[in-house]
Amino acid sequence: MKKMISKVRCAIDTYNMIKNGDKVAVYVSGGKDSIFMLYALNEIKRYYPQKFQIQAITLDPNLNSPNDYYKEIERFCAEKSIPYIIKSFPIFEIIFKIRKEKNPCSLCSKLRRGILDDCANDLGCNKVALGHHFDDLIETFFMNLFNNGNIDCFRPNTFLSRKNLYAIRPLILCEETHIRNFVKLYGLPVIKSSCPANKTTQRQKVKEIILNLEKIYPDLKKKTFTAIKKAKPEIWH
Repeated sequence: MKKMISKVRCAIDTYNMIKNGDKVAVYVSGGKDSIFMLYALNEIKRYYPQKFQIQAITLDPNLNSPNDYYKEIERFCAEKSIPYIIKSFPIFEIIFKIRKEKNPCSLCSKLRRGILDDCANDLGCNKVALGHHFDDLIETFFMNLFNNGNIDCFRPNTFLSRKNLYAIRPLILCEETHIRNFVKLYGLPVIKSSCPANKTTQRQKVKEIILNLEKIYPDLKKKTFTAIKKAKPEIWH
């Protein structure tokens, strides 16, 4: 437990993610990554030298889920005294019924981020915490390389000038396998995704490619991470 929390703390310190007086909107999708991030930030908040607040936010995309779909998340937040709200928006209807998107992930991400940022502003938050982890970073790098011919990926700490918000990614140093093990070990509540595109996305395909490459090059992900930092030093230092 201490090792995983310390990795989150290390990312926060290294990339100057949190300052005194910050109010951080924590995006909780219901998956393992976001619930671990919420747990870790709530733990760090208790002893971190820079005092900050957290506000958990879930976006309900109206996927015909039952009324109690997020009850375990609500219970978890209540037990930890974490402020929590659920924001509903017809993302499912827009993407799958109106637009009938064949590759829905990009539009879905843009819609969710826009709603999340607006909600964070309404709640007086100045930062939004996203649950992208180490493996997400590597996968995004290869997706940009394969699909766009770009050497690029998301940043650990980004200022969104149009929203006057910072997007931070506290899990940037945490590997997905370790997050999965932590969540299982400590019994954190996870909601199974009901998205029709789950496990059929471009990201899933790239994940499988990397998995196969790592059988030949065991340190591929770590070396890729090092290469990213060398290629974009202004982002990582």
